[in-house]
Amino acid sequence: MHFGLPPQAVPMTRDERGRPWLLPPLAHFGTGWSHSGDCLLLGLGEAVQLGVDLERLRPRPRMREVVARFFHPEEVRWLDSLSEEDCSDRFFRLWCAKEALLKAHGHGISFGLHRLRFAEDARGVLHLAWCDPALGEAARWTLHEWLAAPGYRAALAWYPAPASAGLPARAALPAIMPP
Repeated sequence: MHFGLPPQAVPMTRDERGRPWLLPPLAHFGTGWSHSGDCLLLGLGEAVQLGVDLERLRPRPRMREVVARFFHPEEVRWLDSLSEEDCSDRFFRLWCAKEALLKAHGHGISFGLHRLRFAEDARGVLHLAWCDPALGEAARWTLHEWLAAPGYRAALAWYPAPASAGLPARAALPAIMPP
């Protein structure tokens, strides 16, 4: 997507939490930004609340402690039933999904990772199975996850903007940019 503007002329601001937002005439675009290691992930969607997360895959010696302390109880049970390798894979998938969705909501992980629960469907695709009502209706959230680059996991989450925006919801797959 190209706005026909030099980067320094793109009208932007940050909210009280530091999240970047586009200003009119581009305010109908939702944005998402994440960086990890040497990569930056940008997401842009029309008429959506959008969030992205990018995580460099690395050993997490205290992964199971993090899961037990912060994840939803059903996710904890699921991850506890997996081998170390499978648990690590699912941990990063869940972490990225949760962080992307909570960024889209505008609060980030301080809202509480336990206040939403993801599950795999029969094909192994993650979907939001339940969430705190403050996040909206779980069924209206969309998640896309992928390996963004060698050694990096990413997720894009979006929720339709209020109907008053009058635009169909569209989220473009984000771009990942190495330095």
